[in-house]
Amino acid sequence: MLIALVNRLGLFIVRQRMRVLLAALALVPAASAFAAAECNQSTADLYDSKSPAVVLITALTINPYRMDDRVQQVTGSGFIIDAHGLVMTNSHVVFGAQAIAVTLDNGTELPAKLLGADPIFDLAILQIPEPDRGKLPVLAFGDSDSVRPGDRVVAIGNPLGFDQTITSGIVSGLNRILPERPRMLAHPMIQTDAAINPGNSGGPLLNRCGDVIGVTSEILGEAQNIGFAIPSNLARSVVGSLVEKGRLSRPWLGIDGSLIDAGLRKIFTLPLTDGFLVEVVERNSPAGVAGIIGGRLPVKVGSRSMILGGDVIVAINDIELKNVESLQRALKTIVIGTRAKMKVFRQGKTFTTEFAITERPLQPGDVPESSQSFTSQQAPGKNNDKMH
Repeated sequence: MLIALVNRLGLFIVRQRMRVLLAALALVPAASAFAAAECNQSTADLYDSKSPAVVLITALTINPYRMDDRVQQVTGSGFIIDAHGLVMTNSHVVFGAQAIAVTLDNGTELPAKLLGADPIFDLAILQIPEPDRGKLPVLAFGDSDSVRPGDRVVAIGNPLGFDQTITSGIVSGLNRILPERPRMLAHPMIQTDAAINPGNSGGPLLNRCGDVIGVTSEILGEAQNIGFAIPSNLARSVVGSLVEKGRLSRPWLGIDGSLIDAGLRKIFTLPLTDGFLVEVVERNSPAGVAGIIGGRLPVKVGSRSMILGGDVIVAINDIELKNVESLQRALKTIVIGTRAKMKVFRQGKTFTTEFAITERPLQPGDVPESSQSFTSQQAPGKNNDKMH
């Protein structure tokens, strides 16, 4: 009974700490927005004050079904967001890892536990032990909604194994949607020309106040100085769910497709209407069970590829799908455990259907190949250590 009491007390303390952390995170944007108008630290000062909270992450994955190169070591970056040892990084750095280690700025290597990861938003939270003496340095989230193209930024991380490297640049663009994301779940990214290389993944992108306005995540391999960071407001919003539940819960429709616009209707002499053209219906999904039909005829118009022949969803929960904004508003009304009403156009006729919304399971395409310990591929003879 005493052991059970101690365990309950420990769980209570963890939850209390989590509530305090979430409350603090909720207050960050206003404070950061106010500070952003007044502070303009030099790059050297930013490095001195903020780099101690940036860590090197080493993740070990094992593929038991391969004869050679069964063990793969991945290295990336992360940053401490809570003095009790919470570390944020990219999901693709640690997802599927059998062992994770975090190296602090002072060289101390600590074991890390994966508390939660979301491959779609590419974010993860680790837990490292608190030090016996002193406190862990912490980075604060800023308000990514206040970021403007041209704002000066710095990135700190471990590119190609060169620990605690700082690079500087500007915000090159906002609201960048990367094509490899699931389209119904795509989120806008911050584009920057601050040099980002393999090994920077999961590190912070800082404004001149030293606030985290993004989590460096991806680069375009065929380009120079085109990198992308996950906005801090999105990163901050997922911390609670990743810590408490280990994942993010999303409502599941089970469809993918494209919005139909006036230009598309002019090209095809088909009975098309405004709405969302269903190209793919996921197996055993709510939409599939309800009888929604996907496309059968692949076509390409310029650089745009699509599959014709499927249903057109005209409205969701009485919100007509006319453009991206209306689609986003409609999707926000989709809640797990409720029923969704859809107005559907099929072969010249319109009908209404309803179906129950369940939680979306992880799909094979959600997880980057580099994060799947049982499916990672590597050319023979190459080093099995990777940078992310």
